[in-house]
Amino acid sequence: MAHHNGPRKKTRYLLKKDMRKRGLPPVSSLIQHFEIGQKVHVIIEPSIHKGIPHRRFHGKTGTILGQRGRAWVLEVREGDTRKIIIARPQHLKAQ
Repeated sequence: MAHHNGPRKKTRYLLKKDMRKRGLPPVSSLIQHFEIGQKVHVIIEPSIHKGIPHRRFHGKTGTILGQRGRAWVLEVREGDTRKIIIARPQHLKAQ
C-alpha cells in the first residue's frame, strides 16, 4: 500500500458531524466579522473544504491579527510557540 499523508489524515471521527447537523452551515457563519485582538475558537466545519486550518488546531483558541482576503489571520499558542493560522470564517467561532 502507498503511504497516504493528506491534510485530513486521521480525522475519521474528529471531523464527523452529528446526524442532524449534516449538510451546509447557515450563511451567517460565512459573513461573520471579527475585530483585531478578538479571541476566537477554531472549530473546523467539515462540510467546507476551503480555508480549513490543520487538524492540530481544532478546538484551540486564538487571537485575530488581521484579514487576508476572505480569510482571517490568527495567532494560536501551541506549547511554548505561537503559530500563525489562516482560516476562513466558517471554521471560527467568537468566544
